Amino acid sequence: MSNFDLKSITSALQEAPSRTGVSFLGKALKWETESGAKELIDAIEACASLQFLDLEGNTLGVEAAVGIAKALEKHPELKEALWKDLFTGRMKTEIPLALKALGGGMIAAGAQLTVLDCSDNALGPNGMTGLVDLIESSTCFTLQQLKLNNCGLGVTGGKMLAKALLACHEASSRKGKPLALKLFIAGRNRLENDGSKALAEVFGLIKTLEHVEMPQNGIYHPGITALSEAFKLNANLKMLNLNDNTIGPKGAAALAVAICDLQNLVEVNFGDCLLKTRGAIYIGEALQEGHNTIEVLNFGYNEIGPEGGFSIVSATYNKENLKSLILDANQFGYECREQLKDTLREYGRLEALGPLDEDDSEGEEEDEDYEEVEEEEEEEENQGEESDEAETDDVGESEQTGEGEELFEISAVTPEPAIRNILEEKKTTEIVDLDDSLPYTVEAYCRTHYPSETMFNALEEENKVEAFREYLKSLPSEDYLVYLAFTILKISEISEKSNEALSLSEALLVDAFDYAKNNNRLKSLRNFLLIQLGLLKCEDSSFKPGYNVQGCRHALKNAIKKNIVPEEEQSFFKVFLEHRG
Repeated sequence: MSNFDLKSITSALQEAPSRTGVSFLGKALKWETESGAKELIDAIEACASLQFLDLEGNTLGVEAAVGIAKALEKHPELKEALWKDLFTGRMKTEIPLALKALGGGMIAAGAQLTVLDCSDNALGPNGMTGLVDLIESSTCFTLQQLKLNNCGLGVTGGKMLAKALLACHEASSRKGKPLALKLFIAGRNRLENDGSKALAEVFGLIKTLEHVEMPQNGIYHPGITALSEAFKLNANLKMLNLNDNTIGPKGAAALAVAICDLQNLVEVNFGDCLLKTRGAIYIGEALQEGHNTIEVLNFGYNEIGPEGGFSIVSATYNKENLKSLILDANQFGYECREQLKDTLREYGRLEALGPLDEDDSEGEEEDEDYEEVEEEEEEEENQGEESDEAETDDVGESEQTGEGEELFEISAVTPEPAIRNILEEKKTTEIVDLDDSLPYTVEAYCRTHYPSETMFNALEEENKVEAFREYLKSLPSEDYLVYLAFTILKISEISEKSNEALSLSEALLVDAFDYAKNNNRLKSLRNFLLIQLGLLKCEDSSFKPGYNVQGCRHALKNAIKKNIVPEEEQSFFKVFLEHRG
């Protein structure tokens, strides 16, 4: 047991005139045992009024969580549980137990939470089981903000969350003060249609929402329609972010009906939602009258033609508070873009307009042909429904554990058995993508599907070789070779442009071949690389290499030249490189 350190405990107690609590934000501590978490536990016990507990950016084990929970039992005044990014590197079996322990401590104390933030944790349905008791309990009857961004909930986890919130609302209503949630954030969770429909039922009952963010959830118009009907009942809604879902014209029609009643909107983000011209017309017309509080409108990357653009721009005539209007990357054409600017200038709104540099007019569709658009949307809906049907209700299935699965989409289509030997390991991964707002770190780079050269050059770590090795080796052993192989591809892409990237690829290739050789997986690694480099034909004709083949081949040739590739494997690679490269 470490000595009582008053100085370190005092530094953890954050005091303000109206808010006191304990913060270990971003300390990158690893709490395994109760004794190992003594500094934190002592700080909690020493805090006279624990209104918030901020543990973001550390990693928590089950035994330590039990010790922390005992300390929380003495603090009924706790209001904010800030547990973002708290389980990096933890097994999927640990997370629900740790969450259940922490929740049990707050329930025992009789705490009345207003904020619960578990974002950027690879919860999945399995982890969601650790939150159910807490959300259903009286501790969450007073909850105002629920943040579960980037948690890999999936459809099953979304349904579990909805069921728990419904139980909370019902129980709190019996006590005379129904759950009055104001802020709900659940982006990047693969909720899809069924998960969204389940949550829509909750929203329709609560009717107190002011801020909703659900971007990147694979939602098509059936889910959007259900959400729209629920949003309509939340008259105080100010912020609505559905970015990067497939709203389409049908979903836009449903949202337009809701928007007419949502006169307190301040920010609307429907960017990258495939609205098309017709959908933009619906939304633009819905925003025409009233909505004087609007400050931000985002309709970028939506395949909107001129008529849709004018519908949106014409709706800004009375939006005196407008600060940002995003219309970039649509299908306006040069002349239309200039006309849109002239109209905004006439309204006095030109300063709010963002860049209009990107334009896809050459791919513009005739949106008057509504039947063709309908057919496209139906196809998209069917694809989404097929995904819904594939979702399992078994909370133990790790296919639900997060966006880390998508890291393997490029190779998952190949039926080559040797490749599957590697990719099969994805079933136990719990890694999820970080928010784009996070700093450029090795961890963020490895979790990003297609990191840019700019991101590589901006990495904060000075010794990149050691930093990459340290992070990759911190992953569960069953995931190590998979992530190592993909990381090599990402870095090799720019090996012709960057000597630093080339050197790093050499170091990681050494690690990959050493690991594969020691674990009898050389053939698996060899075939994986050959397919990814476009040298070995994949039986699935739809497969296309996702990374810069030329750069990746350059790194491989360099590794062969320097004898980094084992001698017994070099002949295989040389044959393919000489005859197909």
